[in-house]
Amino acid sequence: MPKKKTDLLQGSLDLLILKTLSVDALHGWGISKRIRQWSSGVLEVNQGSLYPALYRLEEQGLIEAEWGKSEEGRRAKFYRLTRPGRARLAEEREEWRLFSGAVDAILAN
Repeated sequence: MPKKKTDLLQGSLDLLILKTLSVDALHGWGISKRIRQWSSGVLEVNQGSLYPALYRLEEQGLIEAEWGKSEEGRRAKFYRLTRPGRARLAEEREEWRLFSGAVDAILAN
């Protein structure tokens, strides 16, 4: 059976972006590509969702951006996690564990 691509809810997208940037700084396409890779192609982040999320996270001070050159030599904005972003990631991970555990418990009944 082929894998079904899944749309992301805003809260889970923010969590995935923070996690992705906890490893290293990436530009928008790199973030999208890494999420797709780490999810074995199940999660697709479209540009219409990704960039508003990046702007929102930057506005909240959870990530910061700096212009640089992509692997292809193009000018790109690279995002990295801030100290408050790392703290938020830890909080969001714990909330996700509680939420997913509750959903698993309900589905088990």
